[in-house]
Amino acid sequence: MFPVERPRRLRRTPALRRLVAETTLSPSDLVAPLFVGEGLESPRAIASVPGHVQHTLASLRDEVGALVGAGVGGVILFGVPSTKDEVGSGAYDPEGIVQVALSELRDAHGDDIVVMADLCLDEYTSHGHCGVLDARGGVDNDATLELYARAALAQANAGAAVVAPSGMMDGQVGAIRRALDESGHQDTVILAYSAKYASGLYGPFREAVNVEIAGGGDRRAYQQDYRNRRESLREARLDLDEGADILMVKPAMTYLDVLSDFASEFDVPLAAYHVSGEYAMVKAAAERGWIDGHAVALEQLTAIKRAGAQIVLTYFAREVAEALGA
Repeated sequence: MFPVERPRRLRRTPALRRLVAETTLSPSDLVAPLFVGEGLESPRAIASVPGHVQHTLASLRDEVGALVGAGVGGVILFGVPSTKDEVGSGAYDPEGIVQVALSELRDAHGDDIVVMADLCLDEYTSHGHCGVLDARGGVDNDATLELYARAALAQANAGAAVVAPSGMMDGQVGAIRRALDESGHQDTVILAYSAKYASGLYGPFREAVNVEIAGGGDRRAYQQDYRNRRESLREARLDLDEGADILMVKPAMTYLDVLSDFASEFDVPLAAYHVSGEYAMVKAAAERGWIDGHAVALEQLTAIKRAGAQIVLTYFAREVAEALGA
């Protein structure tokens, strides 16, 4: 007679649990989203993203230095311009706030950390949409692609190692890859927001970048419908065919099924974005004493890795990295 199986043997001590752990989270897996404001004299706190600020250029350099020290793998920059216009020109202006910040980070930190730039127009447009509008008030896909290509070149020229198109325009990766290659930036990586869903979890982010969609509108006409799963694979295949190097799912926790699909289907690096609303809910519950916020953050980020992501964008990056390194 065989002995009764006792899986609990392998859970008995912390050392045993570490030894047999199937998934391990490390600081180098994490990418920290950072906001940099134009014309700020001091950092400006973001109420709905506790612990985060709109940085000045000086405080941004200091924060990235701390992230390097904590072993965080990368940062991704979002700009908060002082002025906006109908075509989001700050996104591709060589003197736009993100381009200036990229240049300064390149000079200050070199290749000690991977510096990424979100590539979209919404922070820079007066109407809050991710592209230029046509005569009917809808987003003009093809006209927007021309501006995305210009933004990619501005970011690459300024020092971005990775550009991350997030607008969900059809053909955006192809337009950006062509523009980069034709201008000598063949080594610039494209991280494609391949499955970006129209989610209710982006509210704190929009406060962080001072974005309000004109007329109470939304982005459901171009971001994915949260009821759909299979179409995310189609979007990802198109991005790969157009030259994407990394695929991303956003948000992360509510789309782990999609992330798992990507892991089964594709043999390229995968990222997932643990978004502002996911972060804010953990922080709010922890503040009320309802949960152990650090434990939940670690559990959620590890779950994202377990589902298949090699790269996790998260507002917990510094906090978790410092704890893991302690």
